[in-house]
Amino acid sequence: MNLTKIPPQIPVFGDTALRGACPLEVAEQISFLCLLKAEFPELAEIAVHIRNEGKRTKRQGAQQKVEGMNTGASDIIIPCVPPMLIELKRRDHTKSSSSDKQLKYLIDSHAQGAFACYALGAIGAIEAVRKWHSINRK
Repeated sequence: MNLTKIPPQIPVFGDTALRGACPLEVAEQISFLCLLKAEFPELAEIAVHIRNEGKRTKRQGAQQKVEGMNTGASDIIIPCVPPMLIELKRRDHTKSSSSDKQLKYLIDSHAQGAFACYALGAIGAIEAVRKWHSINRK
């Protein structure tokens, strides 16, 4: 993933210098939800993982688009005020990729008032939630 493409209004949480072996994104997703339940159970109750991954036929893709699937939607959405949108990547960001649609979704969401960010691993994601919490729950 090329971090230089990310504009300054979209923060990146986690260790951007980390390189090497690290868990897959799905394992980080599970770990993040466990951390969220332990530290912010009220947010864990409403957190949603958007399943945009995977292959599909053109017909399936067209049907899902009509049903409201947004290809760039963030991995984690927590509908609170302001809403949190987290695009979760592996701890070593060079082992992940990010589409232009994912970045545009975060930028557009930020412009509408959401707390939108990239997170490198579960630790980065919980850091993002802590930051959101420190800003919004004083």
